[in-house]
Amino acid sequence: MSAPPVRHPAPAFDVFNVYFERIYDPTMHVVFTLDGEVDAEAMREATMRLVASDPYLRSRYAEVDGRPVWEEIPEELWDGAFVQVPAGDDEPLTTPPPPLDVRSGPQVRVNLYRREEGDIVAVTCHHGFCDATGALTLARDLFAVYRGIVDDPGFRPPSRAPYERNTDRVLALYSEEERRQALAEEEPFVDRWRFPIERTGRGTPRVARRTLAPERLGRIKTFGREHGATVNDVLIGAFFLAFQKIRDDPSDRGAPRSFLTSADLRRKYPGLYDDALLTNLSIAYEATLSAGEGAQLPEIVGPVTAITARKKSGSLGLATILFYEEIMAGGIPAVRTFFDQMIERYGASGHKNPVFSNLGVFDPGDYLPVPGKDGATLGIRDIQYLPCVCWPYGFLMIASTFRDRLTLGTAYEKGPYSTAVVERFLEYVDGYLP
Repeated sequence: MSAPPVRHPAPAFDVFNVYFERIYDPTMHVVFTLDGEVDAEAMREATMRLVASDPYLRSRYAEVDGRPVWEEIPEELWDGAFVQVPAGDDEPLTTPPPPLDVRSGPQVRVNLYRREEGDIVAVTCHHGFCDATGALTLARDLFAVYRGIVDDPGFRPPSRAPYERNTDRVLALYSEEERRQALAEEEPFVDRWRFPIERTGRGTPRVARRTLAPERLGRIKTFGREHGATVNDVLIGAFFLAFQKIRDDPSDRGAPRSFLTSADLRRKYPGLYDDALLTNLSIAYEATLSAGEGAQLPEIVGPVTAITARKKSGSLGLATILFYEEIMAGGIPAVRTFFDQMIERYGASGHKNPVFSNLGVFDPGDYLPVPGKDGATLGIRDIQYLPCVCWPYGFLMIASTFRDRLTLGTAYEKGPYSTAVVERFLEYVDGYLP
């Protein structure tokens, strides 16, 4: 009789990010464009050994007797973790790699695309397993194992013991009174608008992005300093104004309109989770602004800065954690009811506030050196992050920076959304930035 599978508890943040699949595809991709060929067999072996080293990477999400768990899967089911894509014209920066099935596992897939000008390596994972920081860490770990194998074919990464994935460490920083106060002060999310759509339903996944020249980032920083704002504040302001412009709805002008933006709890609480980077530790908070017709960035950046400063100075993330934990106390049926009600609200109102997330600066030094085939040393020409694919009524824009080149990007389903409208929206964001 075979032994039962090894299981590890799945915390609330994991569960909610699994169930967000009901309103978008939680698959994420970190895409590296290289200037030559990697050793494909070494990359395949690195993927398998990385999966073997982490109890959660070698697991699938499951619900057993009403409990959410990460259930380890047998090694013969790991093969899908590495895919060498046949040569062709497909460009993964406009068509994302296929979704990852969090319920099958393993929790990483490495897609290798051969191109004449150099390989493209896409590291794919699911938001139910980790957030954007976790995805970048996962890619860093992959290249480290790959280097190790090229140097020594017998190299294996250290095995990780099961690590803490929940948010108990954050909760432990606050008293019961502080927790009650955080919940009392948290305003409920109110969906007030949405991105223009052609129709509801599903379509074809696409990625749109716009990369700005390096000198633009310098101008954005200068503008920010002049207005006491961060680069993130400036981007949020341009995002908000572009969203109002693409809608071209008179009812938006001067009226309160909201959006969600994200924050990484690792930055709020430095050092608290240094031993558990492959986790979900990002939260979203709502911000509400208003702008009249013809408003420009100098008018909106002050209110944006006031909101972000207030959020950062407070108990950022605490109310979200408590909210999730309260729902989870009712078990998986309560989670399903929560999402049923959310979707009913979207359908009834036709509204879903947009989301903006700034992933920060991608440092090539985190992934170099990259040994190539036949002993060559490869350079990294570009690093891009392909976000979760949205369909109505969801909409997400991300920003990231690589070698002073700021990229604005979104992933959406063509058909429900118009490619021309999405591209025009990114053009509008670009136009509002200094």
